Amino acid sequence: MNGQVSMLKPASSNPATTPKLTDELVQNVATKRAQVSALLKAASAEFNAITFANSYGAEDMVLTDIIVKENLPIEIFSLDTGRLPAETYTLMGEVESTYQTKPVVFFPKHEAVEQYVRTHGINAFYESIELRKACCHIRKVEPLQRALAGKQAWVTGMRAEQAATRASLPTREFDTGNKLEKFNPLSDWTEQEVWAYIRMYNVPYNALHDQFYPSIGCAPCTRAVAMGEDIRAGRWWWEDPTSKECGLHVKK
Repeated sequence: MNGQVSMLKPASSNPATTPKLTDELVQNVATKRAQVSALLKAASAEFNAITFANSYGAEDMVLTDIIVKENLPIEIFSLDTGRLPAETYTLMGEVESTYQTKPVVFFPKHEAVEQYVRTHGINAFYESIELRKACCHIRKVEPLQRALAGKQAWVTGMRAEQAATRASLPTREFDTGNKLEKFNPLSDWTEQEVWAYIRMYNVPYNALHDQFYPSIGCAPCTRAVAMGEDIRAGRWWWEDPTSKECGLHVKK
């Protein structure tokens, strides 16, 4: 099945997730797939302890598909914050059955979650950026640090055009915060190319994408976006765009 195009999924109600597969687009995606495959093969050859952070977004499903189909020696892990949408959990199960693989799942420490809720309240993250980032740190950042412990490199599905905070995203960089090499193989991919790949290779994806959720995180911090809105507009929509990171990808 390596690189083989399979039957397409039925069209959805969201035109963003059903791009017209022109010859040019199909060729571009095939070329970029080969480039990503080559990059990941080189990365896994250079670093024995390399892992991929799968948050089950569309981009991460593209990378999951490539890693599994190419049988690359790259661990796949995910962070279960405890407040993910039901659709994300459904996709987790679909990934396990489709690819016959079980990503390593990391959870937040229950003592920290309990203390936060007792002190600030169940939805305190709406009250200030500081409380929101504190919640993200407990549910995402600290578990990520455990996931990356002992690793030499990690892979993400970030793209440069996703947000103002990612505009200059390189394909490879040194992660100063986590002190290891970081690869962003889809940095130069467009949203259209991501969805063309998903349709071309029949990749499973989060059902919320068809309901105008281009970027999906925790349920209380994610909403659908209107046509023409920025793709990250539905994440922490009550904040300024320049603060819309959870701490997983902030450079020190």
